[in-house]
Amino acid sequence: MARDLSSIVKQSRRESYALHPKAHKVLVKRVGPPGQQGTQTYRRTKSSQYGLQLREKQKVKRLYGLLEKQFANLLEEAVRRKGQSGTMLLEFLERRLDNVIYRSGLAVSRRAARQLVTHGHFMLNGRRVDIPSIRVKVGDKITLHAHAKKNEYFKHLDELSPPAPSTPTWIKVDRKQVQLSVNGLPSRDDAESDIKEQLIIEYYSR
Repeated sequence: MARDLSSIVKQSRRESYALHPKAHKVLVKRVGPPGQQGTQTYRRTKSSQYGLQLREKQKVKRLYGLLEKQFANLLEEAVRRKGQSGTMLLEFLERRLDNVIYRSGLAVSRRAARQLVTHGHFMLNGRRVDIPSIRVKVGDKITLHAHAKKNEYFKHLDELSPPAPSTPTWIKVDRKQVQLSVNGLPSRDDAESDIKEQLIIEYYSR
């Protein structure tokens, strides 16, 4: 399964956006893209409209952990659906299984959630799954696989991944049993508020 294994901190510096919790402190200390002259170059350069569109696309793609082809295909599907294409794109991204695990507070990051899914720790509607991109739907039930209950990670879940301050209303979480249920579909407000999805639509509309 193809995936981007480059440093998430370097990616965060390139996008000037914390793509992972551990990147927050780094961005406070080091502004601008990685590289010996990264900070100086960043201060001198003024982005064009195309540059803004590209960076926003890269930011969201990396935030959710998708490769270019995956992201482009998802956008193409969103454009074909009724409604605003940008909002539909974010809905599709939020409904990814790895994102649902992250949003529920069972993982500290989307990368960590992806790893939990690919290792086969979860069952979807009673069937073991290991594909992070599976798109959940209303009524889906996500439970812990029997073998995962013996895993040290889930034995110390509250220490390794403390409960999130809040979880989306469309996901019902039972941390004690490590069970999730999808009670609705995510709205635009459930995604990060500082995503400018219109720039992404403009990028692919060139």
